[in-house]
Amino acid sequence: MTVIDLHGWFGRTSPYWTEATTRTHKITKPLIWLGLILATIGSTLWFQNRPWWGTPALIHALYAILLSNGLYLSFVISPFLLRRETAGKATELLPSSMQRGIMISFIVSFTLWWGTFLLIIWDIAQRIAS
Repeated sequence: MTVIDLHGWFGRTSPYWTEATTRTHKITKPLIWLGLILATIGSTLWFQNRPWWGTPALIHALYAILLSNGLYLSFVISPFLLRRETAGKATELLPSSMQRGIMISFIVSFTLWWGTFLLIIWDIAQRIAS
């Protein structure tokens, strides 16, 4: 996740990074979906014998937001990038409105991916300590 997010960040002002982001997202997009699926399965198994409030509920609510963010990226941003690439415009900077959406998405994904990771680590540490 962080790799493509950083590509998108650099692509705001650089034709080179704009094109690199377009090309890279074709590989990272399926890997991000796979990661979200595996993280959801793993945390569901981790919390399976516990009540579904508190940390388990929070983590899975954050996964739901990540899912929504991923849907936006996959069905709005990705097709836009692919159309531009097909039209030979992969190196042109994105419109500012598209850049804003991508930056908001970057903040959401970066914060929630690392936030859920830290919550899981915290929960594991709590379980080990007790």
